[in-house]
Amino acid sequence: MGKATGPTYIVPFKRRRQNLTNYVKRLALLKSMKPRMVVRKSNKSVLAHFVSYAENGDVTVAAASSRELAKFGWHGSSNTPTAYLTGLLAGKRAKEKGVDEFVLDIGLATPSRGALVFAAVKGAIDAGLKTKYEEDMVDAERMRGEHIAKYAGSLKGKPEYDKMFASYLKANFPPENIPEMFDKVKEEIMRSR
Repeated sequence: MGKATGPTYIVPFKRRRQNLTNYVKRLALLKSMKPRMVVRKSNKSVLAHFVSYAENGDVTVAAASSRELAKFGWHGSSNTPTAYLTGLLAGKRAKEKGVDEFVLDIGLATPSRGALVFAAVKGAIDAGLKTKYEEDMVDAERMRGEHIAKYAGSLKGKPEYDKMFASYLKANFPPENIPEMFDKVKEEIMRSR
């Protein structure tokens, strides 16, 4: 048996190599012993899950997808008001399952002021859950979609309007009315069972 020549290289786990999981952050979240609110965004939807740790694998306690908001009359895409409403719906479901407090799991995303994940967290807080959260992470006007309505109003009558808001118009959902629709859908979610 000869001596090893040079340092030993330890290969990271596959999900770390693929840049999918940061195990140091994950361990810190699991040590809190609180359910994690996992928020993920795609091009067309926002997903919010409340996940608890189990030895055999994580267990989803409650979840909501922005696609479910259509039954409440909301037809927005992957934007700030949609993230808030998805977080509100997921938070309401988690509250019904006995979750009172959570920690935020944003995965490998960089936390920045105004990010969609913080709008989803604000929705969960408004559903009655608790977490460490700074109120100034999301602007209330942006959460209601007033910035979208204002922009849509400035483009009204121009050719860019139909192209920019095609998905809204196809669903018969005028983008200028987003703040009013937001308030209506929020009330319906809070009243739903």
